[in-house]
Amino acid sequence: MHGYELIQALGDRFGGTYIPSAGTIYPRLGKLEEEGLVTKAADGRKTVYAITATGRAELASRDSELGDIENGVTDSVRRLADEVRSSVNDAMKTLRADLASAARDARTESRQASHTVKVTQGTESRMNLQEAEALLQSFRHQLRSDLRGAVAGDRLGVVTVDVLRARLDAVRSEVLATLD
Repeated sequence: MHGYELIQALGDRFGGTYIPSAGTIYPRLGKLEEEGLVTKAADGRKTVYAITATGRAELASRDSELGDIENGVTDSVRRLADEVRSSVNDAMKTLRADLASAARDARTESRQASHTVKVTQGTESRMNLQEAEALLQSFRHQLRSDLRGAVAGDRLGVVTVDVLRARLDAVRSEVLATLD
């Protein structure tokens, strides 16, 4: 198995909640090779790693640790799912309340004089917050996918991370300036 396949296998094993980076996998494989737990061989342009008999014995001796880790990950995933579910439910309750309030306001306004719907400032702010959060989440998911693709092709370098950090800092400053 080569390093990228190992990254994918670990990601699959943990249901996508943990996907190691190439910067984590390859140094670890080098250490395992030094310890005689895996071997490496060239296969064209790829380096293929295989577990040794010593590695299998080590793995067998740590079987209970692996179970504990998997149980811990399962518990973490369950907690994360519960938190996400709760957050989504809270957001939906808030959105429903905001929409109901906006609908009430609209009916009241239309009965009074003009047929213009006026949304309260607090409601508008909450709706804008939800839209901003959706934009951020969409951006995060898309960029994360793009970065993982770059890692798979061994194209993610420190310059990319530096540019990302600088641009995010700049965007945050610009956004904060609009809040004053």
